[in-house]
This record gives sequence, C-alpha cells and structure tokens, in this order.
Amino acid sequence: MNIDEILCKVDHTNLSLSSSFDDIKKLIDDAVKYKATSVCIPPCYVYQAREYIDNEYCANGEDMDVCTVIGFPNGYNTTNIKADETEQAIENGADEIDMVININQLKSGNYDYILDEINCLKEICEDRVLKVIVETCLLTDDEKRKICEIVKKSNADFIKTSTGFSSGGATVEDIKLFKSIMQDEKKIKASGGIRTLEQADELINAGADRLGASALVKIAKSLEKGEEE
Repeated sequence: MNIDEILCKVDHTNLSLSSSFDDIKKLIDDAVKYKATSVCIPPCYVYQAREYIDNEYCANGEDMDVCTVIGFPNGYNTTNIKADETEQAIENGADEIDMVININQLKSGNYDYILDEINCLKEICEDRVLKVIVETCLLTDDEKRKICEIVKKSNADFIKTSTGFSSGGATVEDIKLFKSIMQDEKKIKASGGIRTLEQADELINAGADRLGASALVKIAKSLEKGEEE
C-alpha cells in the first residue's frame, strides 16, 4: 500500500495537553495538504477549527472533517456528562465523535450500561460518525471479545482501540481479533503508537479502516522534503 492510500485513512491527530490553536491550524493545514480523512482535536478547539476550515478552505472548494473526543481519556464520566459534551461538540461543528467507554462498568459486568451509553451518544450524533474507544491495553482477551460484541450490537459506526494516553496502543493482534468478531458490520479504527508506514500498512491489512496518528503525515512531509532536496 502506498503512502497516499495510507494517508487517506488517517485521522491526523493532536490531543496534546500543551497544544495551542496555532498547533491545531498547522495540523489542519497538513491534513488538507496530504488528504487525511479528518483532524482529531481537543473539544475546546472544535469551534475555532471549524471556523478556520470554513474560512480558509471551504471558500476554495476544499474541506476537512473535524473529529473530537468525548469522556477523554478515562471514560468514567457519567452518561449525562458525555451526552452534554457530545451535544456541545456537535453545536460547535464536530463532524465525528470518538467516545471513551466506561471501562469501570465493563470491568463490573454492567454491559447494558455500556450499550445504552453508546446508543445515547449515537442518537445525539444522528448521521455523524461515532467511534467507540475501548482502551484495549486495559482489557483481558475475554473483555475485548465482550466489548466487541457490545459495539457490534450498538448503533455506533466504529470500534477504536485506544486513546493513546494509557499504557499501550494499537496492535495487529487486536485488530485481527476485532475483525474476526465485527466482520463487516462495524468499521475499525486503530490508534495509539502508530509511528511507521510499515506499522500502518500492517494494521490496515489486518482489518483497520481508519488510523488515528500524528506521525504519518510527518513522515509524508519528511519524504517530500527528501525528494525536493
């Protein structure tokens, strides 16, 4: 798979605690130039990002989807809080929502709680994409299978491996497990620790439809710079 085929599956991401809006504008500029699928950014920047894209790009016939995160990164906010976050993100211009499940409730066996929460947020999202972050590095294999079954049963659009803020990220093994359960009923987003094109290619070949990463566009820029030199 060539680099362009990889980049078109990328949510170009900056969720750093220290990111400024200038950093987000640069993220958007690079995402548009290298034709990423979306930019994934903190909720506090969604309104500004949508306004920047509309002013700088939509007027010229270009666009970029804005993705943001809900219940991030721990997931143990109440459903009402996550619902309020989601409503505000959409009002501010978010096109896609990446929510973190309540891992505590999964560990406690409260599976209906998780399903109801996912469906609550999807109802708010309407036709916008909802991705469900399950933080695989904190789960046993049995818990991974269970959350796959829950997400498969839900109205969500994607299952997503990781926040990138815990002890591990996406693995080929987890993507293969997700694919074996999801088949083609839900899409899969691999995120966390994706730092090379080879790794990205392996994850896509294993079944990932989308990649959450900050490094892949940077690699494309470096390769382009090397070609120019």
